[in-house]
Amino acid sequence: MRNTVRTRTAMHLLVPGGPALRTPADLDYDTADPLAVRLTFHPPGDGPVEWVVARTLLLAGLSGPAGEGDLRISPLVDAGLAEVALTLRSPEGEATLRSPAPPLLAFLARTGRLVPLGREQVTADLDRKLAGILAAG
Repeated sequence: MRNTVRTRTAMHLLVPGGPALRTPADLDYDTADPLAVRLTFHPPGDGPVEWVVARTLLLAGLSGPAGEGDLRISPLVDAGLAEVALTLRSPEGEATLRSPAPPLLAFLARTGRLVPLGREQVTADLDRKLAGILAAG
């Protein structure tokens, strides 16, 4: 059985030397891909930007710095841990968004009710994909 969790929250894109821009963000979780969360940002004046992140990374970033390289998440101490910063890097550049922590925590709690952390089973899907690759080759 396939289940999904979806929520939309407002984040703020930090602009050097300018005001932060309100940026809606969709968080999507699908039990068909139980390790991942899809983050789709809708920056003003631009098309949607999608990032796929590990659910455990998103959770870890709510309580302490997490991630390396292209995605880093950390609580903002000046906000009393009520907000987190998400820094995204790509060949096109770097962006930092500020997000309230409670909607992220509520979203992750809902995903945990569908698939508890540590109980993700990906072997059936992995076996199916591997069989498809081998059949094509």
